Order: sequence, then structure tokens, then C-alpha cells
Amino acid sequence: LMAIPQRIDAHQPASYNSRVPIYEYVCLDCKTRFDALRPMADADTPIGCKTCGSEHSARTLSVFFAQSSGRVVAGQSSGCAHCGGGHCSTCAN
Repeated sequence: LMAIPQRIDAHQPASYNSRVPIYEYVCLDCKTRFDALRPMADADTPIGCKTCGSEHSARTLSVFFAQSSGRVVAGQSSGCAHCGGGHCSTCAN
């Protein structure tokens, strides 16, 4: 197994980074996807986009992909990158 590097927010003390989860967001204005370390109580509160600065953002579902011996073991889908299931309004399916 490969170790996954921990994402650290340089603006927070190291002790803060080890106690809060990382959440993924999308800016509803410029469509940039970004992540942030935040307390659970703030998870659904809009956050400023790291690209355009807009606070018109939303938390997205975090998904992962795993592969072993060339075979997909998690995260396989036929949908788009946004929902992963082929059932949202942005999917071509």
C-alpha cells in the first residue's frame, strides 16, 4: 500500500490540521473545485473560492478511486465526475 500524503492548510496551526476533516467544495460562479480543512460544524457553510474569491460555493460529495493489480476495486461508475452515478443533471447519460 502507498501512503497518501496528508493535505495541510498552511494558514492553520499543525494541531488544528490533525483534528478537523477535509471537505471538498465547488465554486458555483467559476466552477473551480477545491478542498478545505474545517470543523464539522462549518462543513456546509459557504467558503471563499480559492480562485475567484466568491463565497457562492457548495460542499460536494467526496469520492475516491482505488485500483489493485490493474483492476478497479472502488469508485467505478458510469456517470460523470460530478455525481459519479450517471443520474445528475450534468451527466450525458
